Amino acid sequence: MSTEAEFDAFYAATAKRLVATVYAMTGDLAEAEDAVQEAYARAWQRWGRLTREGDPLPWVRTVASRLAISTWRRTRNRFRAHLRHGPAPDLPGLSEDRVALVTALRELSVDQRRAVVLHHLLDLPVEDVARETGSSSGAVRTRLSRARKLLGKRLTDIDTYDEGVVTNG
Repeated sequence: MSTEAEFDAFYAATAKRLVATVYAMTGDLAEAEDAVQEAYARAWQRWGRLTREGDPLPWVRTVASRLAISTWRRTRNRFRAHLRHGPAPDLPGLSEDRVALVTALRELSVDQRRAVVLHHLLDLPVEDVARETGSSSGAVRTRLSRARKLLGKRLTDIDTYDEGVVTNG
């Protein structure tokens, strides 16, 4: 039997019962299903080692239980913090300038948008942007130039946005 077939058979034979077990621990079926799926995904990554050590079910059950409990604890802690501190204060809406900038950025290609954000908003030099995007410096300069033209057309009446970063540069 192939490794994949072996894992599939293990999953088919154990998944429903494991979901039921974790569901009994958490009382939340969706959370139980998520934790069990994540546990099986992790088991697949270690399948060779788990099967060499014997029955993989206890390991998968332990991981699923820990994932579910961890999620439950995070939820409980968020709830306690909410009770302690109250709801988050209302945040002011975005300014018209910021909305216009975000809208204009969305019109750029993914590569252009990434170059603009890395270079202009994070102040990375062109060489660092090239390295991070896996592109040449020339390609980054071209993307920035084309993006500036498009942004300039969309933002002709906007000189800055809230944080004071110049957008037509």
